[in-house]
Amino acid sequence: VVYEQEGVFIHSPCGKNDDQDSLIAGILRVIEKENEVVVDWRPLDETLDTSNILCAGKDSSSVVEWSQTPKEKCSRGADRPSSYEAEWDMVTTVSFKKKPHSNGDATTHANGESKWSFLFSLTDLKSIKQNKEGMGWSYLVFCLKDDVKLPALHFHHGDSKLLIKCLEKHVALNESPHDERVLLVKTQKSLSQSFENLFDESSYGLLQKWKKDPYTVTMGRFSKVTNFFFDGFRSSDPSNQRRPPSEMADFLNDTISGLKINQQEEPGFEVITRIDLGKQPEVSRREPVSAEEWAKNMDSEGRILNVDYIKRLIFKGGLCHTLRKEAWKFLLGYFPWNSTKEERANLQKRKTDEYFRMKLQWKSVSEEQEKRNSRLRDYRSLIEKDVNRTDRTNKFYEGEDNPGLILLHDILMTYCMYDFDLGYVQGMSDLLSPVLYVMENEVDAFWCFVSYMDQMHQNFEEQMQGMKTQLIQLSTLLRLLDSGFCSYLESQDSGYLYFCFRWLLIRFKREFSFQDILRLWEVMWTELPCQNFHLLLCCAILESEKQQIMDKHYGFNEILKHINELSMKIDVEYILCKAEAISMQMMNCKELPPAVSEILGMENSSVTPDSDPGEDDGGAELSCPMSLYPSVSTAVAAANGTRDGAPLPSETQSLTPA
Repeated sequence: VVYEQEGVFIHSPCGKNDDQDSLIAGILRVIEKENEVVVDWRPLDETLDTSNILCAGKDSSSVVEWSQTPKEKCSRGADRPSSYEAEWDMVTTVSFKKKPHSNGDATTHANGESKWSFLFSLTDLKSIKQNKEGMGWSYLVFCLKDDVKLPALHFHHGDSKLLIKCLEKHVALNESPHDERVLLVKTQKSLSQSFENLFDESSYGLLQKWKKDPYTVTMGRFSKVTNFFFDGFRSSDPSNQRRPPSEMADFLNDTISGLKINQQEEPGFEVITRIDLGKQPEVSRREPVSAEEWAKNMDSEGRILNVDYIKRLIFKGGLCHTLRKEAWKFLLGYFPWNSTKEERANLQKRKTDEYFRMKLQWKSVSEEQEKRNSRLRDYRSLIEKDVNRTDRTNKFYEGEDNPGLILLHDILMTYCMYDFDLGYVQGMSDLLSPVLYVMENEVDAFWCFVSYMDQMHQNFEEQMQGMKTQLIQLSTLLRLLDSGFCSYLESQDSGYLYFCFRWLLIRFKREFSFQDILRLWEVMWTELPCQNFHLLLCCAILESEKQQIMDKHYGFNEILKHINELSMKIDVEYILCKAEAISMQMMNCKELPPAVSEILGMENSSVTPDSDPGEDDGGAELSCPMSLYPSVSTAVAAANGTRDGAPLPSETQSLTPA
């Protein structure tokens, strides 16, 4: 509750005498609820009764009356389709239904008692009308975007200006040029305006949701294509309700401020012309690295003998599950590659102490302290909400009071203490879940997650710089790979590749099965065969779907729907082979554009995981800028300081495809 005022009255013309108003005393509140701000007024005697509220549907135009008991309302909500996520099952507008033959807008129940409660989201506010000074006590009239005017609220105790000041912290209010008494809600905000036009929500609401919760906005909007693009815009005449694809696509240019996919307009990027990359080579994969292979590559003190060799084995086949608990700590940079077993044990001891000191910080915060720490409250609320829905079909997290859920919660809360500036953003639980599943240890999972977040940090920052850069880079790679497909996507207003947003945001977590994600992530963590291999995975998926998209002449909506429905249907081994083949295809290109070379980190070499670094370029390693993955690169650099140029064991030859 960010504002609360008693003594706010509605003057109802329903008094005993026709010439007298009936004064209905109430309490007015402004409430921050999850990712929206609502204004709530209700009579003092009804502050605990919500069974009489009038609620508008999603389109904010058809107002329906709820007069059920809370229990009935709960059963009503259970009838919603399973695909309808809880975070979107909320009241977007509550207003008074206009009734003919009525002097007031009250809701009349069977007992004759009038109920006047109302609640609405600031995203639905159109204007506020206020009376001039010196004309009795102050009053305000809220007008919503569906042109519903709520009853005037009279501030018998003053303080209407305080309410306006409070609202101005959440929405921009400008005086109307036609009436100085009217304050108009300004909606021209670049980031949110694009979403407003795309999803019919006001700019402020989605701006706030995006700032606080980019994951939910992205997942809720882009992953629910059928709901939002087909059901959401469908009425008796769908053609009149659905926005033209060209109009909808134009708004995506402003979705992430600064995103320009057209390389001719993006400073620092060259125009990619058609280049013959040659045929994609055939690529095969091997069996996962076994415990025996891992042990053979370790000396008596527990040092990895040949880091490059073991990383290439992992890239080509992944890891058997029994090895993951140990190997992931190296891949993620928690353990230095050149450390001994004793050094790692001492490191774990120090990290354990450090972890529990941070955990104690949030554990020792009292309820009174937390009341004065809104950010910590927000973090806790989001974490509790996400934990209860993260991978609940996995046995490690299923059921009530699951210890896995408790660990998930505690690690995420402790991460807020580790990086309070970033704190928690929805989506992080998706990144932690597989790590905790593999580690089965709170401390180890935390520090591995910290290393993973070092890689993913920019994806979750408010400015979304990481997402901007990746979408631009992906467009550059795809244009080189298949300029014809890029041109087709652009002709269907899909050249912004916004449908890849979810892939990039949480590294395909929602696109593959849980076990496939374990394999995919460990392959990507090797940082082979080049920098930004995850972008080549995107290219591989898109290239695999190109023929169907083009042959069936998919348009804007169909492309979005088709890509969305690929979730859990992609063959991880096939995509890994195809992405590796694309990388080899580009590495072998003699005319590779500098922009592409920079993205893939291939300025100085063209070594692939299947080549012997001792044969070409004097054993030069594939360039991989260390700034990309700070935590991992530190360990790799330390290992390479003593092992650069070490010959690979003869088993390397078995990795070369026939």
